[in-house]
Amino acid sequence: MKIFVCAALLFFSGVALAAKPLPDDSIYQLQDIYLNQDGKAFQLASRRGKPQLVAMFYTSCKYICPLIIDSGLGVDHALTPAERAKLQVLLISLDPTRDVVAALDYIASKRKLDRRRWTLARTEKSGVRKTAALLGVRYRELADGEFNHTSALILLDADGRVLARTEKLGSVPDAEFLAKVKAALARP
Repeated sequence: MKIFVCAALLFFSGVALAAKPLPDDSIYQLQDIYLNQDGKAFQLASRRGKPQLVAMFYTSCKYICPLIIDSGLGVDHALTPAERAKLQVLLISLDPTRDVVAALDYIASKRKLDRRRWTLARTEKSGVRKTAALLGVRYRELADGEFNHTSALILLDADGRVLARTEKLGSVPDAEFLAKVKAALARP
């Protein structure tokens, strides 16, 4: 009987948490479907519950996008193991035409990203536009297939609201941004 009561309490507390409405300014309001580097479909709202580092990139980029990944890794390496366990990283492709699952998987493997916490994802062009707009990322596709785009790491809270952003790229993290990441991870 105790097991049944405990299971029921856990189930209903989970339902209550899931039923808690998202804030109006949450990017998790988007209903688009994304595919990760393993081919698994998800919606952004499924990432609710932990702070996220988010950036927009594309896999064929040779210059800035590798620096975006380096910046995420720099933040990651500056955290304690306990802090790192609380942070998720989401890289969303600007190029859904070329960034198929295999391309995302290749970059995740090549860069040795921790797949338990790092997600490389793609969505359709309309989803890219909506996501970029909500994150304040400007981009345009060039005639040669490359992209001009805002190069930023964006910190989201557990409910998908933008807490901070940095456009200082490199393996040494922006100290002010890192302090905001650590503060977000320290919240219960």
